[in-house]
Amino acid sequence: MVEIQDHGPVREIRLARAPVNALSAQFAGAIDAALAEAYAAGEVGTVRAVVLSGQPGMFSAGLDVREVMASAESLRTLMIAFWRLQQRIALGSLPVVAALTGHAPAGGTVLAVLCDHRVMAEGKFRMGLNEVQVGLFPGETIFRCFERLVGRGRAAALLPRGAMLTPAEALAAGLVDEVVEPARVVPRAIALAAECAALPPLAYRQTRKMVRSDLAQLFAASPEEIARQMGDDWVTDETREKMSAILARR
Repeated sequence: MVEIQDHGPVREIRLARAPVNALSAQFAGAIDAALAEAYAAGEVGTVRAVVLSGQPGMFSAGLDVREVMASAESLRTLMIAFWRLQQRIALGSLPVVAALTGHAPAGGTVLAVLCDHRVMAEGKFRMGLNEVQVGLFPGETIFRCFERLVGRGRAAALLPRGAMLTPAEALAAGLVDEVVEPARVVPRAIALAAECAALPPLAYRQTRKMVRSDLAQLFAASPEEIARQMGDDWVTDETREKMSAILARR
């Protein structure tokens, strides 16, 4: 599910859960564990930056619909695992560059907005927080993370519509930093991560901590608390109707 490749001081963590990198509890846990290993390697200086990449044409399609729908316990387990993964990225000691190799709806965008930098493939790809389109709401924390990148006015305009953005629109909105040809996404993300790794470590670490302090504050809640907040009220009858339609098409 997760493939690891080191490029000098940059560790690439490639999401590899076919067909669409849907974020199940197990998959989220595997990504979380890979990040924890990278951060531990960072403590001894063997890894200085991380690239989070996906498959050609698909970064991640977001949460696994089947686990969202299965049962209250399944949903709770998934929410805890996904929150832990979000915390790992938001609070991590190493810079993380998202290599958006294709589509990144919903949970795929959530992972991206928590990274330090984002490089997206040009083409007929889309990203955005489209949860409302399937009867879900992204929650206050994710709204604040999204707002942090695109600004309050644009976030307020995009989020209630569940708008999905083209690469050019994502770049104009500030949701991604660069748009490049699909074949160049991972190499460019690695190069950008290497630039971060080459900076004076103490000065970079202090500056990065300063600019991400607002993000860190958003992730003070425990996974169990988030699961309680979103569990019972998150999946409604309209959610089940929309998601059942999605599953029927597969």
